[in-house]
Amino acid sequence: MNNFDLKSLVRSNVLKLKPYASARDEFKDFDTEMVFLDANENPFDNGVNRYPDPQQRNLKALLADANNVLEEHILLGNGSDEVLDLIYRVFCQPKEDNIITLPPTYGMYSVLAETNEIENREVVLSPDFQPEVSKILAAIDHHTKLLLLCSPNNPTGNSLAEEAIERLLIEFKGIVVIDEAYIDFSDNPSWTQRLQEFPNLVITQTLSKAYGLAGIRLGICYASKEIITLLNKIKPPYNVNELTQNRAKQRLIAKERVIQEVTKIIEERIKLVAALNKISFVSQIYDTDANFILVKVDDANKRYEELIAKGVVVRNRSTQPLCENTLRFTVGNPEENIKLMNVIKELN
Repeated sequence: MNNFDLKSLVRSNVLKLKPYASARDEFKDFDTEMVFLDANENPFDNGVNRYPDPQQRNLKALLADANNVLEEHILLGNGSDEVLDLIYRVFCQPKEDNIITLPPTYGMYSVLAETNEIENREVVLSPDFQPEVSKILAAIDHHTKLLLLCSPNNPTGNSLAEEAIERLLIEFKGIVVIDEAYIDFSDNPSWTQRLQEFPNLVITQTLSKAYGLAGIRLGICYASKEIITLLNKIKPPYNVNELTQNRAKQRLIAKERVIQEVTKIIEERIKLVAALNKISFVSQIYDTDANFILVKVDDANKRYEELIAKGVVVRNRSTQPLCENTLRFTVGNPEENIKLMNVIKELN
């Protein structure tokens, strides 16, 4: 990529900032047998009386091996939302800079922009939920620091076209963040495979979806060593706790179980699409590469309330651009999906 200047995108105070060094940053070999009197911890062992590794080295090693990347290209956070917030705070000057998002998309992008006092320039997707590249490029100015792409997209479920993303990576001189929360349910490869090609590429992933670990809150960021270094400057020292690290390691080591569950979810997704196609009040089922299905119905508010009354909670996405009268169905386990379809058939 030509003419990419990372330092010009970073907030000046972040460039000058000297990161906090915790006790476990200064002495890194805390897995060895030592007498640790450096961190003002309670000395009585209960499994979590010691501070966790602030750089999560063992967990990163597993992720690096699984994704064929170097550990120095990984940052971990307390969920993807913390990772995204760190990215905003490194690159975006409050009340001055702006970001671009592509509605309908993940709602936290706009919430984080408001929280950090950053202008959010929305460029709505095309009617088939693809980026309008020319409109996006036209919306960029000198203060545009981030472009946020969700692929597979939430709430629509579709993957964004590779050609569109590649053009944006080349022509936009800011940071392109690709949110891959649902990538494990897609046949498309992760953009982590092309990390070395684009110095302005940042990829976020999560263990909340395919790995079934929503409760532990672990978000993952893949980027160049230089970007990871900047994010590490401002992240809290112990942002990923010991329990989260251990549970994540267990799940990554037992990845065959994850693969089996993802396969089953995709099988159930296919069954749900086939069943929903037979429902009279369903007018459109959108293509999906995620673990959910966006469905257009006759009256989303009415159908949502009817489902709630019968004990089934779905998501009404009708307030989002291009999503009038749509419901989003997460693919459940076989028993849950049977109940969903039985209830829908009663309403048919």
